[in-house]
Amino acid sequence: MSEEIKINPEEFERKSKDELKKELSDLEYAVTMESATESPYTGQYWDSFEEGIYVDITTGEPLFSSKDKFRSQCGWPSFSKPIEKEVTRYYKDNSHYVERIEVRSRVGDAHLGHVFPDGPTELGGLRYCINSASIRFIKKEDLEKEGYIEMKKLFE
Repeated sequence: MSEEIKINPEEFERKSKDELKKELSDLEYAVTMESATESPYTGQYWDSFEEGIYVDITTGEPLFSSKDKFRSQCGWPSFSKPIEKEVTRYYKDNSHYVERIEVRSRVGDAHLGHVFPDGPTELGGLRYCINSASIRFIKKEDLEKEGYIEMKKLFE
């Protein structure tokens, strides 16, 4: 189903760090702009499974769907894939003495979290471990009101 969704990056705008410093909480800024990580089991979405989408908190670009969210018991929201492959970028991360793959948003270049190859095999085998502080949830029933009417296709 998500293969039908095409997200146009030109509909979203990257803001300056000064703008984001004013708009985001200290934690949201530290996570998205300084690659910090929120503590496990503290983010507002780690154990939330309401229907809707998760967007980049810095730009509003749609990133993940609740349809691809699963319980991973890692303490952060976990997804099997992004809504559209192109909305995320990947970088080698050797911090903390371990090699990981960092996930960043396409338009905002915001640090989102990391992707690991230990997700459920029936969902493709990946676990996108994402900081709640880097995303904003939009309920399925609010998609049209919030300007994401095309995302309703994900839930039909």
